[in-house]
Amino acid sequence: MTIINLIGWFGAVVYIVAFFLLTIHVISSSSFLYNFLNILGAIGLIINAYYLRDSPNIIVNLAWLLIATIGINNLYRKKSRQKP
Repeated sequence: MTIINLIGWFGAVVYIVAFFLLTIHVISSSSFLYNFLNILGAIGLIINAYYLRDSPNIIVNLAWLLIATIGINNLYRKKSRQKP
């Protein structure tokens, strides 16, 4: 198994863990942790897909990365508005 394969498997496992934690109500979909795990998962799978030249997988995970990044950005903007 190559390092690229390990990075891809890491991304897949992180996605699964994030979804599992969401499903059992340990984290919420608007939490920093959920979005951060999705960013890590997306990065791992993007690296793997790039190596394999798997364009559809790259596009889907780039979208997932963008969505999670927007989620974290919204969390920080919301917190900054709440500060006096």
